[in-house]
Amino acid sequence: MHDDLQVLGRAVKQAQYRQHRALDSALTAVGTTLAQWDALRAMDRTPGASARELAAATFQSEQAFGTLAGRLVAQGLVERRPGHGRRIQHHLTPEGARMLQAGHAVAAEVLADCFAGLSTAERATLLGLLERLNARE
Repeated sequence: MHDDLQVLGRAVKQAQYRQHRALDSALTAVGTTLAQWDALRAMDRTPGASARELAAATFQSEQAFGTLAGRLVAQGLVERRPGHGRRIQHHLTPEGARMLQAGHAVAAEVLADCFAGLSTAERATLLGLLERLNARE
């Protein structure tokens, strides 16, 4: 039984790795990386979020996210604003919003290709199963 679980765990990781490599490679065409685009997505979903919140949303350490956010600020894609107390809020600039949208178009194509081997019903089943596993956190 534990061998089956290891095979399953590896298959999930392999699918994720393949998807991430394809996305990262394709996003270079619009001038960004997967990590940068994912950070822009997180900021778009939660405008004004702190670095701590955004690090958690993008599966990064706070230190790694701080470095990434600094690069996004330097590129003119993100601005930091003072928040309550010591909190620093993160917001997309108009250029950041444009980069995010360009990334969405790229991701739509890449993800369609990544999941092309599954029917619509199979994709829905896979999503439901993964959401059920992730709800256990």
